[in-house]
Amino acid sequence: MSETIILKEKYVTLSYLPERKLVMMVWYGALTKEQYQNAFNASLDFQQKAMVPVYNFLSDIRKQGMVNPENRKWFETYAMPMALKQGLKRAAVVFDGTVFKKYYLNLILQTSNKFKFPLRLFNSIEEAYLWFDSFDD
Repeated sequence: MSETIILKEKYVTLSYLPERKLVMMVWYGALTKEQYQNAFNASLDFQQKAMVPVYNFLSDIRKQGMVNPENRKWFETYAMPMALKQGLKRAAVVFDGTVFKKYYLNLILQTSNKFKFPLRLFNSIEEAYLWFDSFDD
């Protein structure tokens, strides 16, 4: 499977997997507001300018630190609506089940429900891939 690295920093690796029409973010450690927003802006910029389909988004937050409420609010009011406007069809999050991450994800799930946007939680990247592969687009 070919992969294009969009952004590689100490806090995130952002890549595109063309076979799955997928942008994937793998997070590492605690994030500043600028780092969090920079990663999502890089994803949105790629989605807009790359001239390739981006229907699927996967975020692996197992090694991510806590996300502050300001970042979460920015994601809900800016990043998610923009990604949907640009053609994103579904998203998955891989996480380890910690209480703080469940709280954060429950808030994100509430927002995705408002947009009627399919967002699923998984314990592994492989499970998320199987879910993405179940769609015919």
